[in-house]
Amino acid sequence: MVTNRVALLVHGWMPGCAIVLHRGRRSGRLYSTPVSLFRRGDALRIALTYGQGSDWVRNVLAAGTVDVVTRGQLLTLVDPVVGEDENARWAPVPVRFVLKRIGASTYLDLEIRK
Repeated sequence: MVTNRVALLVHGWMPGCAIVLHRGRRSGRLYSTPVSLFRRGDALRIALTYGQGSDWVRNVLAAGTVDVVTRGQLLTLVDPVVGEDENARWAPVPVRFVLKRIGASTYLDLEIRK
């Protein structure tokens, strides 16, 4: 997908964006997926704009850990938990509007490995 290739060029550096580096559950192949990432205290939250059934989400849940690149920094995240808030009250107002508009009510919470 061309959009994802372009997004991968900037998502590792832009605020509120990240690149999830995950391995296929069966293939073991490394994949890079651009996502929207938000700080929640000492944890991070990823908006699941394509839903919790997306391959990358299933890969992360199966592995229990994932690496992300955000603002040029590589972080290892652990303990993924899927949550749902159909009003996206946790998101900044402009993001909340978009998430509600596209029907993205789920998110993935992760802890930063220290």
